[in-house]
Amino acid sequence: MRGLDDGADGGRRRGGGPSASGGDDRFRTGRRRPRRAATAGVTAVAGLVAAGLSLASCSTGGTGSRDEGAARTDEVAAAAPTPSVSATGGPQSAERVDPIALLKADPKIGERLKADLKPCVADAYPVDASYGNLTNAPAPDVVVNVMTCGDAVGIGTYVYRMQSDRYVNVFMTEDPAVYATIDRGDLVVTQQVYAQGDPVAYPSGEDVITYRWSGNRFIQHDWVHNDYSRAVGDGADEPAPSTSAAG
Repeated sequence: MRGLDDGADGGRRRGGGPSASGGDDRFRTGRRRPRRAATAGVTAVAGLVAAGLSLASCSTGGTGSRDEGAARTDEVAAAAPTPSVSATGGPQSAERVDPIALLKADPKIGERLKADLKPCVADAYPVDASYGNLTNAPAPDVVVNVMTCGDAVGIGTYVYRMQSDRYVNVFMTEDPAVYATIDRGDLVVTQQVYAQGDPVAYPSGEDVITYRWSGNRFIQHDWVHNDYSRAVGDGADEPAPSTSAAG
């Protein structure tokens, strides 16, 4: 396994390649919600104002249906519908956990990685933590990604699920250039693919694997492979330096 401070600097990080089906859609362009025409709304408001003025003028003489006084505001509030709030549809707060403590107390993780897990600077560890619903547990699941300090290349991904009032490791992969995210209830694991001679900053492609929780474990739901172009972007091959005859 590579050390936490190995590798070249810069480059694609954390599965930042092309978006795949079922994968991380951070680069997907969202659609704008069309604005509603304001003309109809203005006309309706003007009509209501005119009707209110007409009723007020009819009641100034002390006769008619408005003799009892203004309508009670509490009666209006009682008549208004109360918005319903779904118990599971809204955002849920996640109690933060210490990912370093989870990793070091995990019996499934080798002692070598635990020994290499050190801060890059001060008390900042090369660890990302994500919270979300992957397994329908009573508490949010935790996805922990461990990276190298120098170039932030993933070297391990772990998923922890709340069971019997404690977090338990239910998924792990310890491969070079691996990174996992939570995407709408799915676990999406992206791994860079290197051909012989590829520098760390420029892999040849990536595998994007989508997992779903079934029963008591994750099963593979989808797989996509992307090949990176060498002709465009930062991955373009640099021309070989020209040589000239001496003298």
